[in-house]
Amino acid sequence: MSKKCKYYFTNIGISLGILTLVFGVSVILQEVFSMGESITMLFVFGVFLISALTEGYLFGILSAFFSVFAVNFAFTFPYFSFNFTIPENLVSALVMIAISLMTSTLTTRLKAWQTLKVEGEKERMRANLLRAVSHDLRTPLTGICGSSTLMLEAEGELTDEQKRAMLTGIREDAEWLTRLVENLLSVTRLDGEHVKLYKTLTALDELIDSTVQKFNRRYPDAPLSVLLPDDVLLIPMDALLIEQVLLNLLENAICHASGMKSLVLSVVAKDGVATFSIEDDGCGIDEEKIERILQGSTLSFGEGADMQNRHAGIGLSVCATIVRVHGARIFATNLDTGGARFAFDLRIEDTENAE
Repeated sequence: MSKKCKYYFTNIGISLGILTLVFGVSVILQEVFSMGESITMLFVFGVFLISALTEGYLFGILSAFFSVFAVNFAFTFPYFSFNFTIPENLVSALVMIAISLMTSTLTTRLKAWQTLKVEGEKERMRANLLRAVSHDLRTPLTGICGSSTLMLEAEGELTDEQKRAMLTGIREDAEWLTRLVENLLSVTRLDGEHVKLYKTLTALDELIDSTVQKFNRRYPDAPLSVLLPDDVLLIPMDALLIEQVLLNLLENAICHASGMKSLVLSVVAKDGVATFSIEDDGCGIDEEKIERILQGSTLSFGEGADMQNRHAGIGLSVCATIVRVHGARIFATNLDTGGARFAFDLRIEDTENAE
């Protein structure tokens, strides 16, 4: 169905529904309760609702004219005939049309303002993302350019150990850029209006094993421990995307949880929901930034980080986006014992009914 057809069907449906309801209530008021004097005000209220709930001016004005004729024909003596010589009928017509015009004008302006507000918010998010990308790209690119230039210009003066250290740094920076591009691609794919998420039943143990193996390859010395339920859990998800969320959150703790000695990835199953949690005992999150940290509106949340504060909030924004398209919500809190906790929920598939 085209957008124009949808517009007409929706607004016609709203108008007919309200007018039918008003007409029916008016018949009851007149025939059962003998309250004919309230019918005009009831139709005025109906015109107001139609003008407020439909788009533009057309349906509000049409409903005003219909209401005038309906009141004059069905609820004003002489019944079932039109008579516009009575001053009250003319005043009612003018009042309904005026209400329709004023309400439609206010509603149209309010919707236009809301549209501008949404567009402004999108532009702000784009600007934040652009600043974040620029921030995240600068450090690894500078390291790659510096190390490669030094190796080319002073090749004979460098020891094998120095060369190996530079090559290791180049590889790490290149891997960092690769993960950044993966995050950006995820945001591009998932932030559209028509997101198609392909969920498959994924065993929790397999998901966590894959995540931990990849994380340990990147950070072999990380103090990571894992706590999982004893039962076999099948969870409908896009496994690659959820794995990306877990890796981003774990890496985020490594980069920003200054003073961290413990990092725990845990999953708790209760009432058909699996709660994924990443906890650390580091420096925690600035209280001023905790509300917007998952919205891409801040470049970093941990000053004095151990790894040059490379993260610019992109990874966390990607986590929020991925979890959102899974129909859930991710949240961050500071622990009373020190450190931070990131958690999100996913529905668990009933293993008895699963194919």
